[in-house]
Amino acid sequence: MSITKAEVEAALARVALPDGKSILDHDLIRALTIDGDVVRFVIEAPNADVARSMAPLRDAAEKVVADLPGVSQATVALTAHGPAAKPAAPPSLKVGGHPKPQDGPTKPSGVKRILAIGSGKGGVGKSTVSTNLAVALARAGRKVGLLDADIYGPSVPRMMGINKKPASPDGKTIIPLQAHGVTLMSIGFMMEEGKAVVWRGPMLMGALQQMLGQVEWGELDVLLVDLPPGTGDVQLTLCTKSELTGAIVVSTPQDVALIDARKALDMFGTLKTPVLGLIENMSMFVCPDCGSEHQIFGRGGVADEAEKIGVPLLGNLPIDLETRLAGDGGTPVAAGDSAMAKAYGQIAEGLIKGGMA
Repeated sequence: MSITKAEVEAALARVALPDGKSILDHDLIRALTIDGDVVRFVIEAPNADVARSMAPLRDAAEKVVADLPGVSQATVALTAHGPAAKPAAPPSLKVGGHPKPQDGPTKPSGVKRILAIGSGKGGVGKSTVSTNLAVALARAGRKVGLLDADIYGPSVPRMMGINKKPASPDGKTIIPLQAHGVTLMSIGFMMEEGKAVVWRGPMLMGALQQMLGQVEWGELDVLLVDLPPGTGDVQLTLCTKSELTGAIVVSTPQDVALIDARKALDMFGTLKTPVLGLIENMSMFVCPDCGSEHQIFGRGGVADEAEKIGVPLLGNLPIDLETRLAGDGGTPVAAGDSAMAKAYGQIAEGLIKGGMA
């Protein structure tokens, strides 16, 4: 059952200030948004002094909304009204910088599993697989997060059809975005569109640490991490600084792609990260006119590699025009009912049955 704005406001009307009037009567509620079963709003105090005394009120408002049927998460920010009554400026949140020391591998609170999705080289459709697999898992009833860790080439914002800055009530905590039933975070949300990320390794590692540790992921069954291609700093940081459940490697059947995929497999083995399976993307092209199949990039290479190293072949995905158009249009093909959507649904079902998601 979907929660409505009227139901949320009715709950907030029960939260009273010492004078007996509710926070609605005092007109303190701002930016009330409902995204599926997630409710967010801001309590704006008249000034900073009053705001400091309103923490119990914020907690009470958060609880009455979170207890409503149909609400899985309620997030409340407490702010003070500025003297000039200017529109709220974007939070001052610095992204990047050197990573902070950690005692050992960590996992965001509330996240049950972290799955890394990697490839040895670019151009094999890894981000397409990541976004569609996230949507397929969400449609199967899982609470799913998707972290776009491809710092230099973030494509998740375009593929998921959302590109706005996440909120940050205190300049440290990051409130992720939501689309197609998936909780999202990407460096692409934090940077001006079209601007290149010109960072050295330590800043990449610091940004990844922020997106894992400072984002309010909430309760998730699985967090998918879309890795950049290759075997560099981001992969090393994720495998050594987070509690990874395992990794999935995406490759085309082409020999050149498999050469690099084997390097990714070797990297995960060296870093003691379990490889949960392989996905063969662009496995074939089916002619829309005559229905004949064409193995443009070869045939069965990923299946042979999976058998060789003793891991499951999680699925074969053909080259498909609809997949490309859907990704460019911001609605992943897995959100529909096509044959490709069913193919992603089968991969998601296999992960769930295998206890991997």
